[in-house]
Amino acid sequence: MPSKSPVIIDLKFIPQEVEDGLKGAFSGREVINLADPAHKGRDLSGIAYAVVWKSAPDLFSRAPDLKVVFSGGAGVDHVLTLPGLPDVPLVRFVDRSLTTRMSEWVVMNCLLHLRQHRAYEARAKAHVWEDLSQPEAAEITVGVMGLGVLGQDAIRKLGVIGFQTIGWSRSKKEIDGVETFAGAELGAFLARTDFLVGLLPLTDETRGIFNAAVFSKLRRGSPLGAPVFINGGRGGSQVEADILAALQSGVLGGASLDVFEQEPLAKDSPFWDMDNVYVTPHVAASSDVKALFSHVEQQINRFESGLSLQHLVDRKAGY
Repeated sequence: MPSKSPVIIDLKFIPQEVEDGLKGAFSGREVINLADPAHKGRDLSGIAYAVVWKSAPDLFSRAPDLKVVFSGGAGVDHVLTLPGLPDVPLVRFVDRSLTTRMSEWVVMNCLLHLRQHRAYEARAKAHVWEDLSQPEAAEITVGVMGLGVLGQDAIRKLGVIGFQTIGWSRSKKEIDGVETFAGAELGAFLARTDFLVGLLPLTDETRGIFNAAVFSKLRRGSPLGAPVFINGGRGGSQVEADILAALQSGVLGGASLDVFEQEPLAKDSPFWDMDNVYVTPHVAASSDVKALFSHVEQQINRFESGLSLQHLVDRKAGY
């Protein structure tokens, strides 16, 4: 293997963004962007590194000598289920820009629901001037499920706006000035929550966790009436039939969904047309491609210098 192994890029991102991001990246190292027709059928043996996001199912059989696999995003469930994934270190993408983008999305959606944006939007279209009762952020408790890098940053920024915040995670986390819950304390956490924010990784334990039983335990008596569900984590963590039923029955007063059980969201999904639902196409924390390649380059340099890789995935935990 040459002293500087090439890098395989297999990212189902916007192609032009990948091409632009590669300009100046991986200096002195060949880059094999599999989106380029010139690399169709190329022999990928002897190559040590691959950067993947929804990659081709035959990638790992074509590249049998990988030493490290890099996820193109914070989530890794899509990588863990790829056929032939080799038993090598798997590194997730952690970056300030990705974290900031997710927090922006969470804060934006909390504010949209707080300020009853859809209700005012409907009145504006009908040319109706009407003032609605308006609580402030301090009257709303936002409960964040998932207290990794993304969840903790979202909590900090929600607190700056003025929201009351609490958090839940599988194992106990300590966050200065924030009450946290863990494991079997989920019921107590939900009973305090007006806006439920999902930022969980997808694992066997979290699959389908956002369901009718969870929604029924959210706090009643919020200044806005029924509670709100906001999911920027993983689509597999939610049961969409239960979300729909909860919205239709009034158990939930609204929802913001960036992720879905099947993507893209079907054109006939009722979520598209519901007045109390915001839909975005899995863009809450879109990866900054240049930042991604810089992150990968830094980790490769560490690896080749004999230093430990950072942000390694625990395959048993699933994140």
